[in-house]
Amino acid sequence: MAFNPVELIIKKRSGKELTKDELQYFVTSYIKNEIPDYQMSALLMAIFYQKMKIKEIQTLTKVYIDSGKIIKFPKAYHTVDKHSTGGVGDKISIMLAPIVSACGGTIPMISGRGLGHTGGTLDKLESIPGFRTNFSDKEFTKIIEKVGFSIISQSDELVPADRSIYALRDVTGTVESLPLITASIMSKKIAEGAQNLVIDLKIGSGAFIKDIPTGKELAEMLIKTGKKFGQRVSVLYSNMNSPLGFNIGNALEIKECVEYLQGKEIEDIDILTKALAREMLLISKVTKTKEEAAEKIEKAISSGKALDCLRSFIKVQKGDPAICDDTSLLPQAKFKIPVVADRSGWVQSINSQKIGYALIEIGAGRKTLDSKLDYASGAQLYKKVGDKIDKGEELGYIFCNKKNDGNNIISKILDSYVVEDKITKKESLILGSLT
Repeated sequence: MAFNPVELIIKKRSGKELTKDELQYFVTSYIKNEIPDYQMSALLMAIFYQKMKIKEIQTLTKVYIDSGKIIKFPKAYHTVDKHSTGGVGDKISIMLAPIVSACGGTIPMISGRGLGHTGGTLDKLESIPGFRTNFSDKEFTKIIEKVGFSIISQSDELVPADRSIYALRDVTGTVESLPLITASIMSKKIAEGAQNLVIDLKIGSGAFIKDIPTGKELAEMLIKTGKKFGQRVSVLYSNMNSPLGFNIGNALEIKECVEYLQGKEIEDIDILTKALAREMLLISKVTKTKEEAAEKIEKAISSGKALDCLRSFIKVQKGDPAICDDTSLLPQAKFKIPVVADRSGWVQSINSQKIGYALIEIGAGRKTLDSKLDYASGAQLYKKVGDKIDKGEELGYIFCNKKNDGNNIISKILDSYVVEDKITKKESLILGSLT
């Protein structure tokens, strides 16, 4: 059935609900290159402002899923995945998947690239020399059967509609749309064969979702959409007012993941990774109690089994597993520039989003669809909300391959920190949950 794209854009712009046939036509025509980017951009912006009702969101999700194949695993696998709504320094999946796998979980994970000011899991993994993320559904299944988990990109076979629209959202200012977030997440997670899903829903200055009420609105969309397609969904709210961990940037974040699995203490990463791992083991019924899950997780890390799982995963996806023993094999920046505090006091708040956009200026993220990433670029930033800073103290470092570009963003990094004389309490990392 043919429609007039302009009429559909106007219909959505007017706040009316698009039918299944209309959404099917628009999305299918777009991925066939029969509708141009500018018209899809117009529809995305109309959705951004006018939103979608839950039935319409579920219909869009189904249209996304039907654009490609669906992978199915035996029920005995108790497949489980985790998705994060994105945040600065959020590298949790790269540690979480091998930990849960080492505990007996099966994790099929289709991930995305950087969106807006946040980095993407695929971009981080592709900073590992030789690493591949583009596999067919059959290859994906074989990797999971061999290693226990796999993290791949969307392909022409799996949710190709979302793959194209996801990239367009990044450069059209429509990333934060809750209906588009829901359809994007759920289509991938249902198509990949995950029977259970844990959502790490970020709240705060470094996240797309800035407050708990908006977070709850998104959580309900995700849970209701999952239920519609027979998928169990659990949502954990986490604080994204400070960058997660210390390293921000693709290769730098892989380095931090390896160090954590080697036993390095990184408080916020440890709290969040273990909380998500417990939830994944419980929702997939690999364990029956939180205590059993916690014990398995600790043993997986301390024994080195989780690091071995990461090593096997990297090897089977054609990367160099030696980075698990020598992180200097990852891309290295030419310049390491100190970020020096220009005032004393306690960190009241951090504009993590501003930090993320500043790092795009040195190649850590994308400005356009075809922007080339500098895998070595990024930052190490040591201070969190509630920490004390002394004037002249090194807050961290900028890593870059163009010194002038690195120097140019230092002021933006410093301006991201609100520092005052009064003592500020440290913030909780886990803000709540919903199932």
